[in-house]
Order: sequence, then C-alpha cells, then structure tokens
Amino acid sequence: MGGCCSRDEVGRMPTCGAMEQVDAFYAAEEESVRVGDGGARVRLKGSCMVASMFTQQGWKGVNQDAMTVWEGFAGDQDTVFCGAFDGHGPYGHRVACHVRDALPSRLQSGMKAFEGGADDTAGDGWFASWKASIVSAFEELDKELSNHPWIDCICSGATAVTILKERDHLIIANLGDSRAVLCTRDDDDQLVPVQLTVDQKPNLPSEAERIRSCRGRVFSLEEEPDVHRLWLPDEDSPGLAMARAFGDFCLKDFGLIATPQISHRKLSEKDEFVVLATDGVWDVLSNEEVIRMVSSANKRSAAAKQVVDRAVRAWRTKHPTSKVDDCTVVCFFLEQPLPASNKPTRGTRRDSTVSSDLSRTDSFRTARSEVSEPEMVVSAGGSQQEWTALDGVSRVNSLLKLPRFAKALSWRKRSVKIEEAA
Repeated sequence: MGGCCSRDEVGRMPTCGAMEQVDAFYAAEEESVRVGDGGARVRLKGSCMVASMFTQQGWKGVNQDAMTVWEGFAGDQDTVFCGAFDGHGPYGHRVACHVRDALPSRLQSGMKAFEGGADDTAGDGWFASWKASIVSAFEELDKELSNHPWIDCICSGATAVTILKERDHLIIANLGDSRAVLCTRDDDDQLVPVQLTVDQKPNLPSEAERIRSCRGRVFSLEEEPDVHRLWLPDEDSPGLAMARAFGDFCLKDFGLIATPQISHRKLSEKDEFVVLATDGVWDVLSNEEVIRMVSSANKRSAAAKQVVDRAVRAWRTKHPTSKVDDCTVVCFFLEQPLPASNKPTRGTRRDSTVSSDLSRTDSFRTARSEVSEPEMVVSAGGSQQEWTALDGVSRVNSLLKLPRFAKALSWRKRSVKIEEAA
C-alpha cells in the first residue's frame, strides 16, 4: 500500500543496530522454506505444488507487502493456509512481516481449542466455532501489537486477506482493502471470477456508520474525490484509506477496528484457483484480467509473477504521474495440474458478482441478490450512489498525513519501555 507521504514530517525511530538486524532478519528469512508450528511447511516466497507467490517493490520506498503459504497447517497435510499482507505508514513493513509470522500460529492455537475440523454433518456449528476462533486470533494479535516493544504502530499498520482450505471447505478472512478472488467455471464451462471479499473502504455504509458513531470522520479530498479516508475528529489526519486494519492505534478509538470479515465457501469440482492480492494489483487490474492471466500462464510457478508484471505495466500506462504501488500476488491452486494434453480449452466471461455463500455474515448481506440490491455509498456531499466494492480506486498513499501528536506518542512509548527495562 505504500508508505506515508509525510514521513519526513515526523521523526523516525532512532536507527540502531537492533532495528537494522530486525529488518535483515526478515529479509534473510524469506530466502528459504522453514518448518512452522505443527510441522507445517512455511513458504514466504517462490512457488510449490499448490501455490505461486510473487511480490515487487513499488516506487514509494521499502516494500511493505508480505505473503505466506503454510502447507500441512495445524498438523493436517490436507489443510493449507495462505495470506497476503499490506503495510502502510512509516513502519508498515514491520507490521506486515510481524502479522505474516504471528497470525498463522495464533490461528493454529485457536483451532486446537475445539475438536474437529470442517464437518458437513454438524450444520453451521463448526463454522461458528472457526469464525469465533479466527476473529479472536486477529483481535488478540492487534492487542499484542499495541504493546510491541520495537514496532511503533501508532500511525503504522497492515491489512490481511487470508484463506484456510480444509478438504472441500474454504474459509476466507479479510481485514482491510486487499482482495481474494476465486476462479470457477460456469454452466458453459467458461472461466468466471467470484470475488470472495469486500474492499473495506471507509465510505462503505456499514463502515461509515461505525466510524461516525465513534466520532471519526469520513470524507474525500477535492484533489482525489474517489478516495474516501478516515480522519481524526479534530484534525485532518491521518487520512487512512481503509476502515479496518491491524495497528494504526491513533484511530482505534475513532472507528477503526481489527475485526475481520469471515465467510465460508463449499468448494466444487468447478473451482480452480484463488488469487490473493494487495490493492496495488486491484487498483489497475480487474478480477477478469487477473484470472485470465493466471489461467493462461505457461507454468503455474510463474503465474503470480505474470500478474505482478502486468500490474506494474498497467500502473505506468494508466497512471503515469503516480508512483507505482507495491504489488503482491498469491495464487492458490485447488486441484493438482493436469497433463498438458488433457488441459481443457479455457475461456472467460465477465462476471463481477460476489459469491452467494458470503451471505453468512451481515457484512455480505446483499450477496444472495448478487448486485441487484447493492449497498449505497454515502458521498462527501451526503448523496447516495451504488456500492459494489469490486473496483479499487485508490491510486495514492493509504496513509495521507501523520497526526501532530504521533511523534510525541512514539517517543513516550519508547521512554516508558526504557524506564521499565531499567
């Protein structure tokens, strides 16, 4: 999501050997596959039999995106966890990396709290248990970040879009404005995209209502009328371009939350793959374009890179005066690859409907009617317009301006920890 355009206005945390070692650790950690909790195979880059991953730094500074794939999740060889994380603010890259590493372990711990996994014979009871466990893991991790000893999250944060596949069940958790899109086949055997998440922008009516009830403000600037932001009650900052995120504690009392939206989909033989990507991709490529590129890739291992490469080119042509955002893609393939001679002819049909299974949660209450009854976006002038949440429009920094008190709070936080250590 890029950094904060006012980084130079606020003093950075003092650069020291410890901080440099932390960043070096994250960089070195991504060079190999490691063993996670429960013996899971954890991959932070590259590709494997079930997934292709690729990330590219934008033109705004350090790459603040992160990604991961866990095979054999929670000790079950048939369970896979995938996630894409998008940091923002001065220390967003550290927040994203921390969430990438800590969230899967928390989810595993929560899953062990109840017996059994996805069970078709148990009705919706198992899903309710999983949902509660996932929500708890997200919120507890956010609380942990508020007291983290070396990551300043006052005006830095990260989004997260994750999927958990167990047998033919897919559980999707989304926090922020990254996106998950499923590629499936329709009755005519044509490839169609099904958007599994809703971009949680501040002007989504349900989000705007919560924010305003907490005294936060939602409006867009004259120079970017399509980008609605979350602002403090009495100061035109920080201007966060999303309604939910890890971190950003300067806004947590004013409507920003770390509660993810959870949904479930029963997979069928028509479902082929899921694409997780940060908003740097969705801002310039449509759902249809992305699934077309992945499905036509010569090699599965190269699918994610092809999407990122196309997104970067699209940034340069569509928005030549804007800085290219960080772009990250995780392609998760639901079936094992077929021999080349048996591959079916692929076609695509434009279909921007949201999955009907998403009606399990209030946040997706219009899903069963597809887009016939869309939510209404409240514009800056108070008028209403249809909301589909399918097209990203943010082509600027996710965090616009740091509050005046940010530097003081950051310094106070460090001072308190120094005193406690003494």
